[in-house]
Amino acid sequence: MPSKGQIARWLRKPKYQTKRRGVCFRCGRTRGYFRDFNLCRICLRELAHRGEIPGLKKSSW
Repeated sequence: MPSKGQIARWLRKPKYQTKRRGVCFRCGRTRGYFRDFNLCRICLRELAHRGEIPGLKKSSW
């Protein structure tokens, strides 16, 4: 789990646009980030499983 300082650093506007980093707003994770939802893959899976994301359904077969 990243510290509050790390999350604040990632959310700050960078000097160059290419240095922008996607951060999950729930847990602060930078890897496995989905821009459409502003979530990492783990949080996206948890919320989809609970049905808390409108229009998204976790599939299982």
